[in-house]
Amino acid sequence: MDPCPFVRLIVESLALKLPAAAAKPAAGSGIHPSTTPCYAKLKIKNFPSQTALLPLCSAGGDPPESSPSSATFHLDPDALRRISSKPATTIKLSVFTGRMGRTCGVSSGKLLGSVQVCVNLGNLQTRGCVYQNGWVKLDGGSAGTEPAARLHLTVRSEPDPRFVFQFGGEPECSPVVFQIQGNIRQPVFSCKFNADRSNRSRSLPSDFNTSNRVWARTFSGERDNNRVGRERKGWMFIVYDLSGSAVAAASMVTPFVPSPGSDRVSRSNPGAWLILCPNGVSISSWKPWGRLEAWRERGPTDGLRYKFELITDAGLTSGAPIAEGTVSVKKGGEFSIDNSRSDSALSFLLKNRGFVMGSSVEGEGKVSKPVVQVGVQHVTCMADAALFVALAAAVDLSMDACRLFSRKLRKEFSHDEQESIN
Repeated sequence: MDPCPFVRLIVESLALKLPAAAAKPAAGSGIHPSTTPCYAKLKIKNFPSQTALLPLCSAGGDPPESSPSSATFHLDPDALRRISSKPATTIKLSVFTGRMGRTCGVSSGKLLGSVQVCVNLGNLQTRGCVYQNGWVKLDGGSAGTEPAARLHLTVRSEPDPRFVFQFGGEPECSPVVFQIQGNIRQPVFSCKFNADRSNRSRSLPSDFNTSNRVWARTFSGERDNNRVGRERKGWMFIVYDLSGSAVAAASMVTPFVPSPGSDRVSRSNPGAWLILCPNGVSISSWKPWGRLEAWRERGPTDGLRYKFELITDAGLTSGAPIAEGTVSVKKGGEFSIDNSRSDSALSFLLKNRGFVMGSSVEGEGKVSKPVVQVGVQHVTCMADAALFVALAAAVDLSMDACRLFSRKLRKEFSHDEQESIN
């Protein structure tokens, strides 16, 4: 398998020093994230802008290498081709004081100044580069003789090659999965989806419930509020290699059921999947690798909320998920796992920093052929890649599982829907 070239453009170690007249007094020296409501908007042409909070560094403070504030731009092969054709690319950071957001259509923050950093990404697919590291004065600050505010930042790039896969069809249609490398599409996996309720945990190890009691209720596939005709359960998605051997699977082990008095899956009662890898030589035996929870989030934007955790032989790796977020039900979005931050739950489990995986998710009712990206340092064989493909399928299928129960699912789920009607 040959990976595709990706580059991460990282802006980190962000901190701000305000002029003496504007800065609030702070006890001691160092970084004080809560002493000033400042933030920066980062913009690169043809990329969505990003926002980062700016901790305040007192006048006598040391350079803020430990500042957690950062932003990352992921450059795919198409973006690299566009940028490489230009002499340089500019990152603009606009610094604001006040609250983030907009009030009555007007930005709530007051512009304090800006900084521009030029980067050249011409030959950086195989080596990294540091473009800026240290303090710089903000341009366009307040008029007068007051000393300008100063911003600390580190701007660097690093190669981030990834394997790219794409489903040849929607996961519920049992598609072929292709590996993408430039204009080449090579089939690497075949998949089988089944909505048969009798699939419930029948392939899980017989001794797993007793040695991992925390999973007992989940593996049973039942709930106290289980109601006939008002549940979606037993879905199974299996990934096969080219020889026909099962190498990964996603099994719906906790049904997706509506909360009492509603037609939606709620946070208090989420559905769950186990992402499974083969356990021994038996083709019907699996062991869990990860657990995905999903539900329908209420709020201004209707969204699919997810939470993913890794599993070891002792059970869950920690109480903190390694990935969580919300995907718009209308517009879709992306599921991602990233190990860039040293204080994340994932950083204690994986020694390799950086991007782990990402997959596209289409909105409700739209044709979805997920594109899956996996960092090369997390793939040692095809079976490793298959686990991420199964996880991407589970996320995509959760969009259907969390569909309002007042609406019918498509025919591929008819086995489950028909049994509900009966």
